[in-house]
Amino acid sequence: MRPGGMKPLSGKRVVITRPGAQADNLARLVREAGGEPLCIPAIEILPLADPAPFQTLAQRLDAFDLAIFVSRNAVRSALELLGSQPWPAGLKVATVGQGSKEELELRGHAGVIAPAAQSDSEALLALPELAELRGRRIVIFRGDGGRRLLGDELGKRGASVEYVACYRRVRPEATGVLAEAWTRSVDAVTVSSAEGLGNFLQMLGEPRARGMEKIPLFVPHPRVAEDAARRGLKRVIVAGPRDAEMLAALAAYFRGAG
Repeated sequence: MRPGGMKPLSGKRVVITRPGAQADNLARLVREAGGEPLCIPAIEILPLADPAPFQTLAQRLDAFDLAIFVSRNAVRSALELLGSQPWPAGLKVATVGQGSKEELELRGHAGVIAPAAQSDSEALLALPELAELRGRRIVIFRGDGGRRLLGDELGKRGASVEYVACYRRVRPEATGVLAEAWTRSVDAVTVSSAEGLGNFLQMLGEPRARGMEKIPLFVPHPRVAEDAARRGLKRVIVAGPRDAEMLAALAAYFRGAG
């Protein structure tokens, strides 16, 4: 807290672009720190239009040695689609970050393989458990589309890899909340992925997107910062993937700015 009892984000309007309810905790932290959270989702998570391919794979889940979930959304969506189907006893579980790991543990999975710090495919691939995979069969639960780095690298290490989509990601339509936010000014924007950043800039449209050059952008990973730099954004702060890390980065930035 600042001298005189002022909270670190007092008077600051912070845009949170996470999907739906996933923004709730960060919004609460921003509010407790004195800021005004503006929840404007840049990605909408939807059920699969056709779940048949998922259900077909689910029938042979016990043929795999390892299941990897690329996000918390993948955990929730895949396990919801599996319903009451029992998880194969010998099928190990891995994921890219601690948030997804916690979600898996809440749903009864033990021994989850996950990086302790950085939350992305690169960090998961660096773990010793994934160093030697010759002859292993791996299924990757993810949204429709997305990066192929994880599967490609696992394949180079000798694994047989299959992807299966368990949800859809779409760009929401720009809303009145977004237009209103820019008329009253915005002090910071937070994004959770390069895809979300791209969607958000498209939702902003011109000339508001050009104005993002003057607004600090808080991102979870260096990879997202690199994408932001390629888009011409210069005030980019790598905060970390966790809500507490994002809040700490926001507080530190505005403490220094003040």
